[in-house]
Amino acid sequence: MDKEEVSKEIDNFSDELSKFWDYVTGADFWLAIGLGVLRILVILLLAYMIVRVTRKVVDRLFKRRENGPIRITERRENTLKKLIKSTITYVVYFIAFIMILDNVLGFQVGALLAGAGVAGLAIGFGAQNLVRDIISGFFIIFEDQFSVGDYVGVAGIEGTVEEIGLRTTKVLSWTGEMHILPNGNVTQVINYSIHNGLAIVDINVPYESSVDDAEKIINDVAVTLPDKYDFLVGVPEIIGVQNLEASYFVIRVIADTLPGFQWAGERNIRKEMQDKLYKAGIEIPAPRIVMYSREQKDNILNRDKSQLQQTQTNRNQLNYEESGNSQTEQTPERE
Repeated sequence: MDKEEVSKEIDNFSDELSKFWDYVTGADFWLAIGLGVLRILVILLLAYMIVRVTRKVVDRLFKRRENGPIRITERRENTLKKLIKSTITYVVYFIAFIMILDNVLGFQVGALLAGAGVAGLAIGFGAQNLVRDIISGFFIIFEDQFSVGDYVGVAGIEGTVEEIGLRTTKVLSWTGEMHILPNGNVTQVINYSIHNGLAIVDINVPYESSVDDAEKIINDVAVTLPDKYDFLVGVPEIIGVQNLEASYFVIRVIADTLPGFQWAGERNIRKEMQDKLYKAGIEIPAPRIVMYSREQKDNILNRDKSQLQQTQTNRNQLNYEESGNSQTEQTPERE
């Protein structure tokens, strides 16, 4: 390449750079950017307004349903409301994203979606876990295995269900941790919020106390508990003596509670029973430790040794007397 061609290429590059600079600094370029940003803001604003309006419409529809012929539980209602709202949000913002690509940025959305469909099909074969999570989430909602607000035990975690999605479930434990579980890992569920719970309380009573006296006190307390605690369904019932331990016997008490309140029932029943038994003179048995000094230990050992020797002497004397009497009875009488 000779010098003339090099200088011509440089001149062409300079002209292109000058045109680009003129275009960048020109009013048309900034006007186009301003219109594009304005369109994007308008689309996002419309999407936000549509989401807000549809959320309110969903709330009103479920509120009017309370007076309609179709009734569903509050648990399922909360679950469906959150699921519908989240689905609407995803759909509206996805459409807004497509409109920005097509109307503002000028992409060929048809070809883009076709390519995305082919790529999604290829990725789908490797995304089996994602497909499993979505299918499991659909059946969790369809079968009403658990709902928002239920206290459940799932995948080794216990807590309150905060949100159910098509892919994940959020469970808030009672200590404050938020657990996010893929729905595919939900293989077994313990739902504590569907049926009434059963509070089981074992009361230890020392052998020095009478079973009848202890049960009478427990019955007197049990009658007053439903008025104190709203979550108790009926009067607690005495099952009977459950176990016989080394220094005490165990009386078992059971009580029906509202769903999820069985642990609160156990704590409050145990507190009321212990307080009343203690005031009635029946103490809760506890392990006792007796301590001796060295001198007291020697005295006790010597005393026990002397008592043992005396017992053995008395036993030998008794055996000797019994043997003498038996020989006298066996001697025949002379005529």
